[in-house]
Amino acid sequence: MKAVVLAAGKGTRLRPLTATKPKALVEVNDRPILSHCFDKLGELGAEEFVTVIGHRGDQIREFYGDAYEGVPITYTEQSEPKGIAHALLCAEPYVDGDFMLMLGDNIFQANLADVVNRHQESRADAAFLVEEVPWEEASRYGVCDTNKYGEITDVIEKPADPPSNLVMTGFYTFTPAIFDACRLVMPSDRGEYEISDAIDLLIRSGRTIDALRLNGWRVDVGYPEDRDRAEALLRGELDPASEELVETAD
Repeated sequence: MKAVVLAAGKGTRLRPLTATKPKALVEVNDRPILSHCFDKLGELGAEEFVTVIGHRGDQIREFYGDAYEGVPITYTEQSEPKGIAHALLCAEPYVDGDFMLMLGDNIFQANLADVVNRHQESRADAAFLVEEVPWEEASRYGVCDTNKYGEITDVIEKPADPPSNLVMTGFYTFTPAIFDACRLVMPSDRGEYEISDAIDLLIRSGRTIDALRLNGWRVDVGYPEDRDRAEALLRGELDPASEELVETAD
């Protein structure tokens, strides 16, 4: 299974960390965010990294070359920042079957393999991890609305008034059906082509969508404080359950 990695972002909210480099090359624990993504996808058996680049993409090409840890990298460019669904369509010419998708600004220590296994077992058209976040943070993400049985009935990208605090986490598996859905998506109020709208189209067309609860942790590195939190978690200095500092013996 190939892996599509979206790494075209400018990282405006990460300044000054992105003053001279693209968001994907911001270091977390002395390694670029994108390297953390490649590592996780490599562990899942990715046979190729189809990497969507944009802002300062030449730096990413120069840093990684044509392979990472023996896995070939194919680059494709998103000329304008028009949203995740638009970025995904930039990768379509290089994807010929079911694939994994990871947003290249996420750090994961979680049950990603469960998503891949579920996708392969159930032949779902999409499978992804969902996570409960504090209500005040939900509007930063794609929010999932559910029915009384806990089934996902709707996904809404960064709503001003979230219907729930259950959000998508930035790791998905898809069949090629997602590309047709992306082509049908209209620009959102933010002027972007949203992946949540494409998934919603799959739901409404009766496609099989599986959502699994996150077991572990992930950090969406959107702000400098998110980078600091990810580093603390990776170093074992922060308890992922309580978000409290871990006491160490002197």
